[in-house]
Amino acid sequence: MSSSIRKLPQSVLRPIWHHVDAKGLTVGRLATQIATVLMGKHKPIFDNSMNCGDFVVVTNADKVEFSGKKEEDKIYRWHSGYPGGLKEVSPEKLREKKPCDVLVRAVSGMLPKNKLRRERLRMLRVFEGPEHEHDAQKPVPFNLQFPAKRVS
Repeated sequence: MSSSIRKLPQSVLRPIWHHVDAKGLTVGRLATQIATVLMGKHKPIFDNSMNCGDFVVVTNADKVEFSGKKEEDKIYRWHSGYPGGLKEVSPEKLREKKPCDVLVRAVSGMLPKNKLRRERLRMLRVFEGPEHEHDAQKPVPFNLQFPAKRVS
């Protein structure tokens, strides 16, 4: 058993910028695709101990949709750490204040809970409207691969 650490050259690890238009897409299905790209699982050089993922630019994040009745029934909860500090907000109210936060929270929940999580989330850029400020990076349109719909 080898105890050496695998180190890949930067030319192999160079991240690519992807662009996703989220208009009319389901939050959960979109978040799984984005989390896969942020982790680098779509690359043959994937290593879970290294950040080999790509950047993802998401536009029209305010136009994502929930499936079923999750828009009304779902509740985001967090605790401040103080007694009586449980905070709750529904996706409807969260969209009024921070429309991009719905998608960011979904992607954050699908990333592994480890030291690379914050670094991977920094590689996600989410914008409300159709314009974004990363044209200089020449983002490539990302081909979303959704599974076939179930027939009941």
